[in-house]
Order: sequence, then C-alpha cells, then structure tokens
Amino acid sequence: MRAKSVTTLTALCVVIAGALLAPAGAAVAATGPRGAAHVPVPRQARAVTGRATRYVGDGAASSCTSQAVVRAVAKGGLIRFHCGSAPVTIHMAATAKVVNTSRRVVLDGGDKVTLDGGGTHRILYMDTCDQRQTWTTSHCDDQASPQLVLQHITLAHGFNGDDMTSDEQGGGGAVYARGGRLKIVDSTFVGNRCRTTGPDVGGGAVRAFSQYRNRPVYVVGSTFRGGRCSNGAALSSIGVSWAVYNSVFRDNHAIGHGANPARKGTPGGGSGGAIYLDGNRFTLTLAGTRITDNVANEGGGAVFFVSNDRTGTMAVRRSTLSANRSKGFQSYPGIYFLGHGRPRFSRSVVR
Repeated sequence: MRAKSVTTLTALCVVIAGALLAPAGAAVAATGPRGAAHVPVPRQARAVTGRATRYVGDGAASSCTSQAVVRAVAKGGLIRFHCGSAPVTIHMAATAKVVNTSRRVVLDGGDKVTLDGGGTHRILYMDTCDQRQTWTTSHCDDQASPQLVLQHITLAHGFNGDDMTSDEQGGGGAVYARGGRLKIVDSTFVGNRCRTTGPDVGGGAVRAFSQYRNRPVYVVGSTFRGGRCSNGAALSSIGVSWAVYNSVFRDNHAIGHGANPARKGTPGGGSGGAIYLDGNRFTLTLAGTRITDNVANEGGGAVFFVSNDRTGTMAVRRSTLSANRSKGFQSYPGIYFLGHGRPRFSRSVVR
C-alpha cells in the first residue's frame, strides 16, 4: 500500500520484441474487442456454456427489470435473459447480491443486455465474509465458491462510494467481489465510478479481494472505458492476481490527489489510471491488451503496481500501452512498478 520511491523513465518509447509463449493449457484464441490483439487464453478463462438454470424476463423487454435481476442473482446458477430480440437496458434500482451458498452465478447477457446503475447504485456484489449473505465457512477469505462469471454483458454507470468510510468497501462501482472466484469474459464496462478520494480506495469498474487459493481473476476480450475513481478507475485490488487477455482500457482517470501514503494536507489517491494493484505476493499478466489514453493524477497513468514485500511480478505480452499520462511519477511510460525485479515485456509497445 506504500509507494515509497519515485522513479521517472525519460525515454518516450519502449518497444520490446521476443518470443511470445502461450500460457500453460492455452487452447483457444479469444475474440477481443476492436483494437486489441488476439492471443490464446487458458481453457479456464473461457465463457461458461451449457443450459440455463434460469432466465430473467418472459420474452418481453418490460419483464426484464431490476427486481428480476436481483432475484435471479440471489438464486444463482447460469442466468440468461429473455427480453426480446432487441438490445435492452435494465435500470438497476438496487444492487444484485450473490448469496454465499451458491456454487456458481453466471450472468450471460447474450451481447444484448446492459445493466445500468444510473450513477447511484453498485450493480453486483459478492462477499464471502458478509454474514448477511450467509456464512458458509470460518475460512471465508479462502473458499472455492461462489464463482461469479460475467459474460457477453455490459455494465454501465455503476457507483458506490462517497457514503462509505472504508477504503475497502468504497471501491467497485460496478462490481465488488471478495472471496470465491471472479471471471469476466466478452463484457463492456462504461462510465463506472467510485469514491473520488482516498489513498487506497479503487476500482471504478471492478474491485476484488481474496480470490480462492490466490488464483487470478481472468478478464478476457473485454472493454473498460470512461471509469473514474480515486485510484484504479477500471480495475483495483489488494493482494489479488489478474490475467488480462485481449482487452481494451481507454479514457479511465484516477482522480484522487496525494498518492499513498497520502501527502500531508491531501486526502490521498490518484494512482493507476486504468489499473491499481497493491498488496504483497500477486501477479499481473497483460496479454494481447491495449491500454491507451488513461490518466493518473499521481503515479501510473496505465498501471500502478506495488508489491510491498517485493515478491509480486508483472508480465506484458504482445500488448500496447500508449498515451497514458502519469502526472506525478512513473517507472516506465504509464507504469509505476515496485515488485520483484522488473516487469517482463515481450513483443509489446510501451510509450
């Protein structure tokens, strides 16, 4: 949680070529959003297939309501939408919360559904340590389920934060996920927000904690744009690993001020325009991913990565990080990194 030194790389462009090794178990090429490269992804990172457990809606767009989404998420299973043939936006009047007795909760929008928080509601919430959502084990920070999967869906204008006093609870404008597993495939996050100040609050779109056995959050073929938060306007976590494939991050802005620890007289924050990761031993893999035109008021216009015990690692493969503005400090263009050694770059452009 502490950015203790400031290193500025004056080079305008780093272009690194080398062998690109497919991850272990790689089997398929994901179809990423426009502008992203396409690299193989592990089988476990693919979308969930199979017969729906339940549907939101009865075929009419008017039947696809916030209440129906909240009810379906609480029941769990593979959830699809039956809202008619046209794309539909569901205006969320409340946060949909995962019940911890669910083994798996999959929200599959079929590329036609937008869940919109209206700038007033967090959209999805999962916390295995929240007894209100059912206490299932004394080891709530390390349990295999629930598994929350978002696929072929858009989450827009989620917000959670300014009424929260905790840096931990104040993040995750669209999605907050603690415990179990989280996976995001072929999804879009637009204009999500969280608290505007705080040295360690983050995740305009997604905030994650305590994934099962320290396994990574998979983000595949997804787009994050227009996020705003004190830190990490797209993704944020503490002690969580991420594997991001074939995705795009654009126009996200860490709008806090004062960094971490907060400088005297400031509320703190402002690091990781797109991604803010903190903690001890964790990893970040960016593969086939484009991060562009993001801004941090402090450090890491694209990525802020601080491993407090210097065991964390970062790898960038066949990706482009460009035009990401770090107003305060950076180690590489758009990146602030404190971890084990240096980030590993392969066939990537960082400028």
